[in-house]
Amino acid sequence: MSLLDIAPVVPVVVIDDVETAVPLARALVAGGLPVIEVTLRTACALEAIRRIADEVPGAVTGAGTVRSAADVDAAVEAGARFLVSPGSTASLVDAMAGSGVPFLPGTATASEVMALAERGVREMKFFPAEAAGGVPYLRSLGGPLPEVRFCPTGGIKPATAPDYLALPNVGCVGGTWLTPADALAAGDYARIEKLAAEAAALRPAA
Repeated sequence: MSLLDIAPVVPVVVIDDVETAVPLARALVAGGLPVIEVTLRTACALEAIRRIADEVPGAVTGAGTVRSAADVDAAVEAGARFLVSPGSTASLVDAMAGSGVPFLPGTATASEVMALAERGVREMKFFPAEAAGGVPYLRSLGGPLPEVRFCPTGGIKPATAPDYLALPNVGCVGGTWLTPADALAAGDYARIEKLAAEAAALRPAA
């Protein structure tokens, strides 16, 4: 199964306290969102990926904000099962392609999408989704590039996610709304599970 087809929303999480990683992941999985992108933006991100991979069997944990070959190696060593980058360079795509795990290279323009398609990449991240043109832009890309599918991320909210998911070239969306900072600070994992369940229920509009 494609990474894009597992769940309609991929939680994009920033973990500042590694002790929250496992209960956070368990709440997301219990809510129906097993694919979890842990961004490499904090000092404990790799350890968070390692703990989730070791202790939450239902989670499909990946690394986001992958920016270099060193990030690729470190993330895979920590147990990441997929990689996501904010943008694409030739050397980074080479490293991700050689990692042995699925990857979603970041794109924001038609030229970037075409360059990756020439290399045989068919699944990509579209980032920053709202700032880069949102639903109308992705709809326009679908005409000349129907073989490419996206996980748009950046500025998407529960109210707008269904509009993205209704597009034939969108498999899932990335969301940051699923792990509110105040819920994490309070250890309110029941709230996170509820948000995950609501997101898991999102389906394309008729």
